[in-house]
Amino acid sequence: MAVSPNGVPPGRRSMLKSKLHRVTVTHADVNYEGSLTLDARLLEAADILPFEEVHVWNVTRGTRLRTYAMVGEAGSGVACINGAAAHLAQPGDLVIVATFTQLDEAAARTHRPRIVLVDSDNRIRDADAEEVAGPGRRHPPEAPARENQ
Repeated sequence: MAVSPNGVPPGRRSMLKSKLHRVTVTHADVNYEGSLTLDARLLEAADILPFEEVHVWNVTRGTRLRTYAMVGEAGSGVACINGAAAHLAQPGDLVIVATFTQLDEAAARTHRPRIVLVDSDNRIRDADAEEVAGPGRRHPPEAPARENQ
């Protein structure tokens, strides 16, 4: 086992495993027991298993919560915030869904998280995106030109 310069064995690091970036909340059901229901295709793209812990960061409201993932219908685009968490998000809110993993020092230094970008209908735009550090900015695809009416 390697030993750090201060004589303490190196620990494990908590690293971002995967992220669904800017998912649009489609439902908020306060009467459900809890969790986050996501389209099965989004879960697969982000390597999130049913009942895996997820962090949900609400871009619209600035709230954060932790819960677990549940499988929604594939291709439905569903992103339903359930239970008490429904008080922290409403349909139309943009959220980031993230998972983390524990890695030893060597694995942490070469780790690359899976970043999945979605469109406004929660369809996958890029399942292998690179993280962009601020103040840099990812430029969204151009919106279609509107015709004069």
